[in-house]
Amino acid sequence: DSDIEESYLKGSGPGGQKINKTSSAVQLKHIPTGIVVKSQATRSRSQNRKIAREILAEKIDNLQNGDQSRAAIVGDVKRKKAASASKKSKRKYRQLEEEKENDE
Repeated sequence: DSDIEESYLKGSGPGGQKINKTSSAVQLKHIPTGIVVKSQATRSRSQNRKIAREILAEKIDNLQNGDQSRAAIVGDVKRKKAASASKKSKRKYRQLEEEKENDE
């Protein structure tokens, strides 16, 4: 917590007058690494603060742990699952083609 500099900014983009005049956007800076994260996902400052902290934690995890970070591991699992599904699909259609050729 002492390593994080927190500031509240006025929002921009869609949302009308309310988003433009309230300081509900949150910007967090991790002082040791210099990573800056801004969140303006909701109109609530507390929710934006929570979202920004989650994003910052993930970025710091990626920086410190690299291939062993949570995001990298989840990405690997998804890639392997997609490759397996693709392989299964190719095998299925190859088998169907072979059965068609054998019938003719």
